[in-house]
Amino acid sequence: MQFITEEQFVKFSVPYYTVIILAEIIISNYQKQDTYTVKDTAQNLGLMIANMIVDLGFRILYIPILTFLYQFRLFEINNFWVYWIVLLVAEDFLYYWLHRTDHVCRLFWACHATHHSSSKYNLSVGFRSTVFEPIYRFIFFAPLPLMGFDVVDILLMYAMTQIWGILVHTKKIHKLGFLEYILVTPSHHRVHHASNAKYLDKNMGMFLIIWDKLFGTFQKELASNDYQPIKYGLTSEINLDNPINLIFHEWIAIWKDITRTDLTLKQKYMYVFGPPGWSHDGSRHTSDELRSMEEN
Repeated sequence: MQFITEEQFVKFSVPYYTVIILAEIIISNYQKQDTYTVKDTAQNLGLMIANMIVDLGFRILYIPILTFLYQFRLFEINNFWVYWIVLLVAEDFLYYWLHRTDHVCRLFWACHATHHSSSKYNLSVGFRSTVFEPIYRFIFFAPLPLMGFDVVDILLMYAMTQIWGILVHTKKIHKLGFLEYILVTPSHHRVHHASNAKYLDKNMGMFLIIWDKLFGTFQKELASNDYQPIKYGLTSEINLDNPINLIFHEWIAIWKDITRTDLTLKQKYMYVFGPPGWSHDGSRHTSDELRSMEEN
């Protein structure tokens, strides 16, 4: 049920990205706000390009796999509007679980941490991609062709929801009224990017916020008199000047952990598949542990 190709949609959206980012830069400079830096913006664009290269290269594998699964579709939706609405909801639901996995399993967090590593928060941070996500994203989307959705349409819908996912990376919009109850808004996503303990691993949705509310990962942005101001970035400082370290710092840390000779096999397993911050001796802390420590 194609009405536009993914490539056409991307080409159509690029000029609008450029205009709104330039507008945010101008407004930030006019308001004398330190929203952008040249280095941080360059890193964001570099990570986006790296992600695109990985994605284009890996399509050789994942598109044939998804196309193969489409042959075994369980049903078909013939109504145009129902087809696209169901695809939007289904893909957003599956992305929620992909994104949540990125945050609760250190192996996947090693890929996703780059997206959270900036201490800035602006529209260009939306392009600070999880470089290696295309290698495993298709696994989470595998149910979609079985539900009768064409692979080309799946890729298009992902590109469309990515537009919204990029636009919410801004501090210029405070609240969006009743939409706060339905959609992921800039306010919701500011919480997601915060390194404050109360906000860690919250608001995982891309387009709809309902999944976070259903599955217990929702946290609203609190007023400054109710909680500390948002601090962006990771919970621990890393060297962002080295591009290798920027992308692979968590992989390097995992390797150091599992090659220790004083750990049991179970402990080594937890350092790979356990939650980020898990440690056998309490020297590091998970998100839940940090929240508990803050509350006490």
